[in-house]
Amino acid sequence: MSTRHFYYPPLLENEYYHIYNRGNNGDDLFYQPRNYLYFLKLYDTYLSSYLETYAFCLLPNHFHLLVRIRDFRTLPEARRRLQHGRTIIDEPGELISEQFRRFFLSYAKAIKKQEDRTGSLFEKNFRRKRVQAERYFTNLITYIHRNPQLHGVWPDYRVYPYSSFERILIPRETALRKREVLDWFGGQEAYRQFHQRGYHVPTISSLLIED
Repeated sequence: MSTRHFYYPPLLENEYYHIYNRGNNGDDLFYQPRNYLYFLKLYDTYLSSYLETYAFCLLPNHFHLLVRIRDFRTLPEARRRLQHGRTIIDEPGELISEQFRRFFLSYAKAIKKQEDRTGSLFEKNFRRKRVQAERYFTNLITYIHRNPQLHGVWPDYRVYPYSSFERILIPRETALRKREVLDWFGGQEAYRQFHQRGYHVPTISSLLIED
């Protein structure tokens, strides 16, 4: 049996990434509605200082994120350094990877206790692909939001409760980069219409990272 190998590019400041991970062996990550909310709470705790989030979707056994790595020069000094044992991590890509590791460990600990399970919850390494042109964004965001319908998890992606599709339309300030997303699409109506038409697979094929 062949073993698949994935390239994990470094996480660079001021760059955009499509980030993906799934349950180990395809197992579920989320078992109850509160699990999705707890995942988002932990994500905010561990990563919102370092990432700008433009879209997300949480499915039962995997998740997608579209994020931008912040410029570390704009962060408070205390956020630019991380203690790991006797080592100080101050390289941005390594620091964010460590924060992802801690985030996954914290979430996995809660699920293992809830489900009385052992072993790894997540696949060992989260996958990421750098997004280097804004022209990809409308298609990639649409792909992420339509995932529940694509996988047969939910009949209508527009009312799926664990993605950013509807949240982006709510005019309340949160960490989600709502205004920037709507501006890319040209406003709320264009945002809705583009999602209804669907995404253009050839445009973003190099950015899709599911098996």
